[in-house]
Amino acid sequence: MGSEARVGSVEIMTPRMIDQMRAACQLAADTLLMVGEHLRAGMTTDEINTLVHDYTLKHGAIPSPLNYHGFPKSVCTSPNEVVCHGIPGRYVLANGDIVNVDVTSYYPAKNGYHGDTSATFYVGTPSADARRVTEVSRRCLELGIAAVKDGARLGDIGAAIQEYAEAQGCSVVRDYVGHGIGREFHTPPQVFHFGKRDSGKRIKAGMVFTIEPMINVGDKDTELLGDDWTVVTKDRSLSAQFEHTVLVTREGCEVLTRRRAVLLQSEDVAWADVGPLSCPAAVAAREQGAAAVTAT
Repeated sequence: MGSEARVGSVEIMTPRMIDQMRAACQLAADTLLMVGEHLRAGMTTDEINTLVHDYTLKHGAIPSPLNYHGFPKSVCTSPNEVVCHGIPGRYVLANGDIVNVDVTSYYPAKNGYHGDTSATFYVGTPSADARRVTEVSRRCLELGIAAVKDGARLGDIGAAIQEYAEAQGCSVVRDYVGHGIGREFHTPPQVFHFGKRDSGKRIKAGMVFTIEPMINVGDKDTELLGDDWTVVTKDRSLSAQFEHTVLVTREGCEVLTRRRAVLLQSEDVAWADVGPLSCPAAVAAREQGAAAVTAT
């Protein structure tokens, strides 16, 4: 019986597998759009979990985080100084908060594939530091995606992210990285968000992995809290993250979790540093708006 091709331990997906990945990733992207439509000051992070859980089941999928190595909820919610893996609960979102919502959908519910994406949202009016770290993270994802192409190296992605983040006076988290994804939630390769150009594993067409830079306004060091999941900045400075799942192609890459519409309370603010690879709908909306102004 044949098995799918691999480069080392990294799976190279067949056209059929890629089609199934597209479906799972589109559902994850749509789920994130739904969160943006409902997010508001005064709601708890557990209410976000309920929204994601119900939406995922309604669309014939399973929320990948639920019971993954004991994770108790269906989505990760990481406000302010929480870097990643925040457990939804009683925390009430307040004006000025930023919160990352990390969605992974397993679709279809039987014999499916995982699609993984996240974004940082603004709750009300953010501080200058909140704006800076969020927009630096957004731009880092854009630059990381731009570095992906057949024949490049994984270190090219990390270098592009690190160079930009540090030039903006921010730091890049080292302890948590991107990863391969498909029929399993986490697979090789590890995708570091720091590094040197022309180093690391060679990237090949057919690979699928996430790019998910975690950027801190302060120091890069992190701390794992007592629940064994929630990761915070060690100095309690703000942290932001954006994530897409990408497919390597001969020409560059396809962003499998690209969104069909503008992400509300994130991409719709005037200062959002949106790019055509990571935020195509937002870029198109701005261009249409500019064209309408010019026409009048």
